[in-house]
Amino acid sequence: MEQLHRIIPAKEVQFLDGPKSRTYEFNFAWKIFWEFIKGFRTLHFVGPCITVFGSARFKEQHPHYQSAREMGRQIAEMGFTTMTGGGPGTMEAANRGAFEAGGMSVGCNIKLPFEQAANPYVQTSITFEHFFVRKVMLVKYSYAFVIMPGGFGTMDEFFETLTLVQTKTLVRFPIVLFGKEYYTPLFEYMGSMAEQGTISREDLSLVLLTDSIAEAGKHIDTFIKKNYREKARKRKWWLFEKKPATPADGGVISSRS
Repeated sequence: MEQLHRIIPAKEVQFLDGPKSRTYEFNFAWKIFWEFIKGFRTLHFVGPCITVFGSARFKEQHPHYQSAREMGRQIAEMGFTTMTGGGPGTMEAANRGAFEAGGMSVGCNIKLPFEQAANPYVQTSITFEHFFVRKVMLVKYSYAFVIMPGGFGTMDEFFETLTLVQTKTLVRFPIVLFGKEYYTPLFEYMGSMAEQGTISREDLSLVLLTDSIAEAGKHIDTFIKKNYREKARKRKWWLFEKKPATPADGGVISSRS
């Protein structure tokens, strides 16, 4: 059977479009490898982080923007770096709150057909070409995850992270769904999944649904203090990592087990 080819604009990149030449596949794999190395070099010393996911569409006057800004401030006061997707909306708000509170603020941006410039409140910023590389970085350096109201991208990030925790690929990582009015229908649907047997009832306990910044902070702080301890880390620049934009203690959180 002949291979099918999609009719696409000449400049559109389609790397999930079936087999291509071996040279193309090798070059693609090499490009992904270097994108990972770039991420490792840039982010090696930024942590420990808490990642905030959320919509890029909320403006400064929107209540969800203000909540994310308060969340960023709370994270900074807890002594963590705030990591986001680096763009506008909720991401900007969380970075802004951390920045205004004197905390570290990091953005992992993505190249899109419509330009998404890094927001002005990140001290360390990196732009990725591929979503899957970016998601690895948003998860790799964080010890907790806050899911603010958002759309398809936020749902993708939420359920991928939740799946990693559910399957114990990530162990003992708190996840906060922030915004009861927004997320209650989703949480109720997750309850129906448990009733149908597609997930376990105890899987629902992996997520805290709240409207309280203080409750979210306490949940994360208690969870981390119970399961992790901080230890000093020597600064070894073996990948010629980039120096942090602002001084950091170079600490790392490790499991107590």
